[in-house]
Amino acid sequence: MVAIDLSGSSPPSDQIYRQLRGLILAGRVTAGERLPTVRQLARDLNVAPGTVARAYKQLETEAFVQTRARGGTTVTATPRSLPPEVLKAARAFYDAAVRHDLSLEDSIATLTGIWDTPHGIEDSPQG
Repeated sequence: MVAIDLSGSSPPSDQIYRQLRGLILAGRVTAGERLPTVRQLARDLNVAPGTVARAYKQLETEAFVQTRARGGTTVTATPRSLPPEVLKAARAFYDAAVRHDLSLEDSIATLTGIWDTPHGIEDSPQG
């Protein structure tokens, strides 16, 4: 479900948060679905339970999940989700990036570059 890079520049709790948030937004983890316990995910990822707890807390603050005593952490009944058009475009971008052996880091940098441009990139530099 989640993988982290302990040598990466981003803290493990941020990596966990971003990946779970992405899975929820993409509909790969759905409303009512239970997430692994903090201890179980910490064991699976070889991190401290507090690291996973921070990620879960951030998701809870943003209403993506809810945590109940002895009930675990579940995706909320009405999580924010991506419009189908955006999800379809994201999947198409992913497929193209994989076909061209583009790394995740380069893919994110590309999207960030487009996002940070006032009107996006309308014309390809290659014409």
